[in-house]
Amino acid sequence: MEPLTPDEPAHPPLARLAVEPLLTGAGEARHTAFHDDLRARYGPVAPVDAGGVPAWLVLGYPQMLDVLRDARGVWSKDPAAWREREGGRVPADWPHAPQAATGSALFADGAALDRLRAAWAAALAVLQDRKRPEARALERGVARDADELITALVRTHGATGTADLAAGYARPLALLATLRLLGLPDGVRADLAVLLGEGPDASAAAERVAAAVRERCAQAREARGADLASLLHAADPGLTADELAGEAMLAVRWVGGHTGALICSTILEASGDGAGSAGGLLPEAVNRAALHAPPASYLTFRCPRSGVRLGRYHLAAGDPVLLSTAAAHADPSFAGGLPADAVHSSRAHLAWGAGPHACLGRDLATGLAVLAVERLAAALPVLRPAVPRDELEWRATPLVLAPRELPMRYEAAVDPGADAAGAADPEPSPRPSRRRLRLPRRSRDA
Repeated sequence: MEPLTPDEPAHPPLARLAVEPLLTGAGEARHTAFHDDLRARYGPVAPVDAGGVPAWLVLGYPQMLDVLRDARGVWSKDPAAWREREGGRVPADWPHAPQAATGSALFADGAALDRLRAAWAAALAVLQDRKRPEARALERGVARDADELITALVRTHGATGTADLAAGYARPLALLATLRLLGLPDGVRADLAVLLGEGPDASAAAERVAAAVRERCAQAREARGADLASLLHAADPGLTADELAGEAMLAVRWVGGHTGALICSTILEASGDGAGSAGGLLPEAVNRAALHAPPASYLTFRCPRSGVRLGRYHLAAGDPVLLSTAAAHADPSFAGGLPADAVHSSRAHLAWGAGPHACLGRDLATGLAVLAVERLAAALPVLRPAVPRDELEWRATPLVLAPRELPMRYEAAVDPGADAAGAADPEPSPRPSRRRLRLPRRSRDA
C-alpha cells in the first residue's frame, strides 16, 4: 500500500467502475469460489456492489494485513468520512447500516479508540480470569444452558439420530450466552434471534434489543453487577449512558453472531477430518475453525484519509473499503504455506483482526467455543457430519459466515428422559483449554 503520486496512471473513479454484486447468489452459498473468481479477474482488490453501495473489497492477505495494521495512519473507521461523499445515495434499507453506527469502539479512531479499548480490556480481563467469580458464574451458566439444549435435542431426535446442530445447539447457545453476558431477560431472546438472522424484521427487532440494552446499561450505572455493562462502567465511570449502550451492542453481534458461527465451525472441525489434524486439543480445533471459516464474513467499513494505491487500483480519499477475511485466508500467498495435514495450523490468520482494532474478546470467544464443544462431546460421544463438508451451504451476510444448517449424526450418552432443569449446576473442567477432543469420526456400527 503506497500513497498516490501525480504521475500514476488513472482509471475511472469507484462510482463509475463496473462492480460485482456482493452477498447475493454464488456469493452466499459458494463464498470460496466467488472470492477466487474475483481474485482471478481483479487481483487482490475488487470493485463490488455492497447492497447498492459501490465499495472496494480486499481479497489479498498482504493487502488486508497492511490495512489492518495501518502503520501510516491512512485508514479511518468513522463512517462519516465516506458517507458524506455518497451524496445521499446510501439506500435507507442498506444491509450494512447496522455496522455503520457511530459511537462505539468499532468505529472510533485515535484517542477515542484508545479510551474505549482500555475499558474493554479491563472488563474482559475480569470475564477471562477463571479465578474471578464473574468468570466462573458465566462459565457455569453457559455450561448449564448447553446441557439443557443437548437434553432437549436428544428428547426430540432420540438417543441415536441426526440433528441440525446449528439451529438446535450452536446458535441458541450463543443467544443464551449473550443474555447472560449482558444481564438481559429471556424475553429479549426472540428479538435477538431475529436481529442476528438479518431478515426483513431485523431493523424493528434491533430497536427493541437496543432499548433493552439501554435499560440494562442505565441500571448498571446505578448499581454494579457481574454483567458486561457493569464491568465496562467500573473500568471507566466516565462513560456516558449512550457510550455504554453502544459498547454493549457490540457484544450482541460479537457473541450472538460471531461466537455462534465459531461454535458451528468448531463442531465441524472437531467432528470431521479436522479432528485428527487438531493435535487432539479443543483450542486448536477452534483455531482451525477460525482459519477455515472465519466467523466475520466481512470486516466493517473503513476508508483512506487520502489517496492510496491498493492492489491494481487507486483509491480516493473517502472510498469505502470492505475486508474479506475468508478471501484473505484463501489467498495463495498465505494459504500456499499451510499444509492441509499439519498438526497445528497457523496463528497468523486474520479472523481476530490485527492492529489497533484487533479483537480483544478473542480469549473469551475461544473459551465459549471450547466449552460448547466440550459439553457436546460429554453428552454425544459419537458425533460425525451427516453430509460432506463441501456440500454444506454457507450463509454469508454482512455480519457472519456460518453454515446455514449443520446436520450431524450422533449417539447420545445421556438419558433422553433426564430432567436437566432439576440437575445441579454443571462444573466445567478446571482446565478447559487443555481438554482433548472426544469426538470419534465414525459410529461404532459404521
